[in-house]
Amino acid sequence: MSDPHGFLKFKRKAGTRRPVSERLGDYREFEVAPEVSVLKEQARRCMDCGVPFCQGDTGCPVKNIIPDFNELVTEERWDEALRSLHSTNNFPEFTGKLCPAPCESACVLGISDDPVTIKNLELSIIEKGFLSGKVVPGAVKASTGKRIAIVGSGPAGLAAAQQLVRRGHAVVVHEKADAIGGLLRYGIPDFKMEKHVLDRRLDQLVAEGVVFRTGIDIGKTLTLTELERDFDAVCLTVGAEKPRDLRVPGRDLPGVHFAMDYLIQQNHRIAGKTVEGPTIDARGKHVVILGGGDTGSDCLGTVLRQGAASVHQFELLPMPGEKRDEVLTPWPTWPMKLRTSHAHEEGGDRGWSISTTEFVGDANGVTTLKGIHTDTGEVFEMKADLVLLAMGFTGVTGVSAVVKSARETVIVGPDFQTNRPGVFAAGDATRGASLIVWAIADGRKMAAAVDRYVAVSGPQISRSSVNPPPHLES
Repeated sequence: MSDPHGFLKFKRKAGTRRPVSERLGDYREFEVAPEVSVLKEQARRCMDCGVPFCQGDTGCPVKNIIPDFNELVTEERWDEALRSLHSTNNFPEFTGKLCPAPCESACVLGISDDPVTIKNLELSIIEKGFLSGKVVPGAVKASTGKRIAIVGSGPAGLAAAQQLVRRGHAVVVHEKADAIGGLLRYGIPDFKMEKHVLDRRLDQLVAEGVVFRTGIDIGKTLTLTELERDFDAVCLTVGAEKPRDLRVPGRDLPGVHFAMDYLIQQNHRIAGKTVEGPTIDARGKHVVILGGGDTGSDCLGTVLRQGAASVHQFELLPMPGEKRDEVLTPWPTWPMKLRTSHAHEEGGDRGWSISTTEFVGDANGVTTLKGIHTDTGEVFEMKADLVLLAMGFTGVTGVSAVVKSARETVIVGPDFQTNRPGVFAAGDATRGASLIVWAIADGRKMAAAVDRYVAVSGPQISRSSVNPPPHLES
C-alpha cells in the first residue's frame, strides 16, 4: 500500500468528458483520459481494505486483482500493472470503456465516501500498454490437433477464442455479420467505443492463430450438425439478441422500430457501409425512446447527433432514488439508483412510470404516441414520428438444436455443456442480456471446460474440410 492515508487526502476525480457542444458534432468517444498525476492520486485512494470486495463475486466477475494494480499505478510500474490486468481479463479496453463498473459499487471506500475510480485506472493501464507497444500476441502452446468452432464473435466468443488458441487448439470463429465483433462492432455506438479499439485487438487474435469467418449464419448458411462433424467441440456464444416487443395498437406502423435495428444501421453508416432495409433517421423528427437502460441511452446519444427535433425517453418503472437503497440493494451489491449517462447530459427529456397504450398514424408512418402515467392514472398524447423500442432482450435467436429455458436462453451444466455432447454455450446466450464483463468471464470459464473436454476426447472420425478456411478481414 503506497499511501495508507490516501483515501483521506484525495477526493474522487473520474475522467473528464468532452464539452456537450463539441461531442454532439461528431461520433468520436466522449470521454477524455485523466493525466498520469491524477491517476496516481486516485490509485492512492485504495484502502488496502483486507477483504477486497471490489474483486469478489459482487464486484468483478473476471476477478481483476484490483488492489495490486492500483498500487502498481501509484508507482508507475505500468508493465507490471498490464501483466496483472491481462492475467484475468482478455480485453480490459472493452470493460474499461463499456462496463458499468460493479467493482466500484463494491468498493469498501464506497460505504462512507465516493469509491475508487477503478474503471478509469483499468482503462489507463491497457491504453498505456497499447501506446507503448507492450500488447503483443501471446505465447501459443504446441498444436494439439484439436479443432474448436465458436459461433458468435462478441466478447464471450472472442475471450474463449483467445484462451483456446493459446492452449494450442485450432480455433475458427463464425460470425453471421459481415465483420467480426458482434454487438461490439454494430451495437455499440462509436461515441462509446470507436471501432479501431476493437480492430487492434482482433489483429492480435489473428496473429495468435484465430481464424475468423464472416457471413456464416448457423442454421442457415451452416448447420450445427455440420459443425459437430467437422470440429472436436462447438461453442455457442450467440448472445441474447431477441428484442422485447410491445404489442399495442399501431405497433406495425412505419416509424416504430426496435432500438438495435436503428443502432446497427447507424453503425453501418459510420463505417461507410451500405445500409440495408428502410432508412431509420432521426433528423428533424420528434423521437420517443421506450426503455431507460443502456440501449435507450445509446439511442438517445445517436438521435441527438442526428439532429432530432425533440427527444423523450420513457421508462415503465418509477424513478429510483439518487442514492443506494440499503434495504433493497445493500452494499456491496449493485445498487438500484438514478443513473445519468453522458447522453442524458446532452439533451432529451426523461419520463418515469409511463406505459404506452397505442401508436396512432397512417400509411406514411406513426404520428402520435398515447400513454398513461401509471402512478397517477393520467392519460396523455404526444407527437412522435419515430419510436425506438429499447425495452431489453428476451433470449437467443436462431439456435433451435439445443435445449433452452423458459427464458429462451440455452441451458448448460456446470461445465458449460449443452444437452448435445461436445456443444458448449456461454455469455448472454446462457444468462440472458447482461454485462460485458460477465460475457468475458463466462467465455474464459467455458474455454477451460472445452480444453478439458477435448483433452480426453478421441479424434474426429470424419471432417468435411481438412484445412481451416482463410481469415476474412473485418
